[in-house]
This record gives sequence, C-alpha cells and structure tokens, in this order.
Amino acid sequence: MSEELNHVLKARRDKVDALAAAGVPAFAYGYARTHQAADAVSALPADVEEGDVVRVAGRLVAWRGHGKTAFAHLADGSGRIQLYFRKDALGDAVFEQLALYDIGDVVGVAGPLMRTRTGEVTVRATEVEMLAKSLRPLPYGKEEVVDGVTIRHSGFSDAEQRYRQRYADLAVHPEVRALFRARSRMTTAIRAFLDARDFLEVETPVLQPMYGGAAARPFTSHHNALDMPLFLRIADELYLKRLVVGGFDRVYEIGHDFRNEGIDRTHNPEFTMLEFYQGYADYQEMMTVVEQLIAHVAQVVKAAPIVGEAVPVLTPPFPRIEWHASLSTALGRDPLLCTDAELAAEAKRHGIEKVDAMSRPKLLDELFGALVEATIDAPTFVVDYPVELSPLAKPKRGNPALTERFELFARGRELANAFSELNDPIDQRRRFEAQARLKAAGDDEATGVDEDYLRAMEYGMPPMGGVGIGLDRLFMYLTNTANIRDVILFPTMRPE
Repeated sequence: MSEELNHVLKARRDKVDALAAAGVPAFAYGYARTHQAADAVSALPADVEEGDVVRVAGRLVAWRGHGKTAFAHLADGSGRIQLYFRKDALGDAVFEQLALYDIGDVVGVAGPLMRTRTGEVTVRATEVEMLAKSLRPLPYGKEEVVDGVTIRHSGFSDAEQRYRQRYADLAVHPEVRALFRARSRMTTAIRAFLDARDFLEVETPVLQPMYGGAAARPFTSHHNALDMPLFLRIADELYLKRLVVGGFDRVYEIGHDFRNEGIDRTHNPEFTMLEFYQGYADYQEMMTVVEQLIAHVAQVVKAAPIVGEAVPVLTPPFPRIEWHASLSTALGRDPLLCTDAELAAEAKRHGIEKVDAMSRPKLLDELFGALVEATIDAPTFVVDYPVELSPLAKPKRGNPALTERFELFARGRELANAFSELNDPIDQRRRFEAQARLKAAGDDEATGVDEDYLRAMEYGMPPMGGVGIGLDRLFMYLTNTANIRDVILFPTMRPE
C-alpha cells in the first residue's frame, strides 16, 4: 500500500513538472471569479438553454473524459457545478494539458452557461486555469444514483484521521462543512441576542497569574522576562466581575478556556465558553435570560441547511428541580448529613472510580452526576446547590447551607452554570481560604486566595447574576452530536 501511495504522489509531482515545461504554473496567485457555483447554477433560468459568461473557481471533484470532450464537476463553498470541455473550444494545446489535471485540483474556469440534454446547468469552458495542483489525492468516496437520489459512500470514514486531518474531512464531506457553518450561525446569534440587551463584549486575559472561577486543574507556563509562573485560564469569571465593579453593568465574553484534565466524548482540554454578567440581577432573572437565549439560538440552528433537521423545538419555561431533593431521592438518604466516609462508600457502590482521592465537594458532585445528571434528558434547571460546591455563589435566602445557583442539563450533559454572584468580600475570603486548605491537602482542582480580586470586591461589587455556557456542549445538544470532537474544528489529539 505504501509503495502504491508513493507511486501516486510521484505521478502528481511529475505532472507539476510537465505543466512547468508547458509554461503553465501549478500554483496561481489569484483568480477573478464572477460567481460561486450555486449562484452560477441559479443564474440560468429554467426555460433558457444558453446564458451569460461566468468565471467560477473551486476543486475538481469528478471527471469523465470522452475523446475530444470531457465533463467534470467543480465544487466550492456554495455547492457544485458541471463543466464541459471541448477540444475545438479550448484549442489543442490547452485541451491536451487537461490530461495533467486530477481530481482534487483547484481550477478556474470561464465560459457561457448552458443546459445539457439532461437539464443540468453547465459551464461550457472557453478558458481553464490551474490554480493549485493537488499533490496528494483527497479521500473522495464513490457516488451512485438510486431512484434519482445521489448517494455518496465516504472514502474517509476513520474518525481519528478525520479529526487529525480536518482540512481533508471538510474538503470531501459537505455535511461537515454545513455543521460548522451552523455552529458559526449559533455564535453569531448569541452575540446578537446579548448585544440587543445592552451587554458589552469584552476580552479578558488568557494568561493569568492566578487561575480561578472554577474547580479545575490548570495548564501551567512560565514567563521568562518577568520570571513568574502563569496559567492558562480555566474560566473568565473573576476578570469579568472586576469589570462590573468598574462600572460595566452588563458584560460578556466568548473565548477559549483550558483545563488540564481528561479527554472523552464531552471533554476537550481547550473549549469555547460564553460567560455573561448582569449587574443588579439574581439567579432567578438569569434563568429567564438563559432559557430565552437557548430557545432563540435553537431556532437559528434549526434553520441551518442539513443540520437543522436534528434540532429540537425548545419552549420556555424549562422545568426546575432542586439539587438537594433530587439527590436525596436518588440516594435514599440526605447527602449533606452523610460523613465523608459514608459519601465515599456510596460513590463506590454506584461505580464511581478513584473515590479515595476525592474531597467531600468532589464526592457530592460525582454522586449527583451519576445519579441525577445522567438521567436528565429535556433541558432542566437544577437549582440551589450546597455552599461547599459553590465557592463564588451567594447563600440562598432562608437557607445558608445552600446557594443561589443553577445548572442547566440536557441529555445527561451540563449546558450552563450560573449564580447569584457572591459580592461580600468577607465571606469570599473565607471561601477562598477554604479552597486553599483543600488545595494544600492535595485537591489539584481547588484554587487559592486571589488578593487582587478581593481588593476589587472591597471597593463595592454590585449584586449581579452570572452565567457560563459551554458552547461546544450546547451545539452538541442542539445538533444531537455524540462526540465533542465532531463540533470542534481542531480537537486536541495525541501526536501520530
């Protein structure tokens, strides 16, 4: 197989040399096209046989030679269009050079539109130009027409290779391109939704001297000039809330966070988060904003070609359940009254691994994930988490053992996390110090004491509601995608 592939690669390089010998560059600087493929197809009215001259450019995806004529299909980002080459129209020299063209080559073609006997809109080529010679064959599959429907059998079905070579995956799979176009639509819709509500989009540091805002292990780096450690952020939260102190009442950021943790179907070390904060709001108000936002973007993604068929129709309000009551029911006892040893025993009994290394908050979180979270299918808010699981949330009014926090789950996955944000710097210091003790005891997901953030709070932090939404997981839910790598263009992979 290796010798055969090398032969194919050599043959394509030989064609580059042959083009050069004929004075034809294999790699152009540009091409002035007038139409994309789909626009050219629609430019010829149904009752017209001949049309205007167009200039199209894209990749050759099919080729059929017939002596002094040849047919091909050219594909670009909009779709595909048929090409018709005739020796008498191109001239002998140019037509003979077509033998040096391959499937996968990027070409420019000019000529009038025409309609073939089968009714297909086609460019009758009067000019053809090589724009980029494909030196490596793309893994196109075979196509067949069954009952008038074109069925394509993929030539690139290995998932690992598709993730590693996303460029090839996109080139040969139009449905993958459609998926990522839909994801872009989702992000655009989120921005429009928040902008319309007077939220200000901002950018906060990715490299931070102290990580915080979540429970996670960070990636650690070192700044040589300053001779200091730096961390890739695990969350945007603490910097965004500093901005609320500074007078920006409504802020949001869409950016990448990084967590030095395991990789599975719902986790990638680098992921896209939306965080937004609204001054003078609490978590109840933010629940309303979240369900309106998600219902809105679901409609946008549902309208996306190909992808939208999988999107559920979402109608607020979403159901709400209490963290404490739901876990107590699933466990058959009150988890907050259990000792650490009893929680560990329950975790082992329910198949949770590596229990002995877990802190009490981690045990509670894992038990909830296994017994409650995994059972939630339709979008559902889980509200009022225990204070030990929520170091940045305000205590619940009337029950200080709980916090004003919600998480949104769907299909067994977390989609959003939100608080009535803690704005008492004295209480915040106590919680930071508790986190620092957990960190000193070996919990590598705990954080320390962020003195600068506490100083910001001491100037007076308005009450606010804050929300974090994982955009990868949200898009997975909306498109019923099982693996997070399918919705990230370039997921983190082990080296080949």
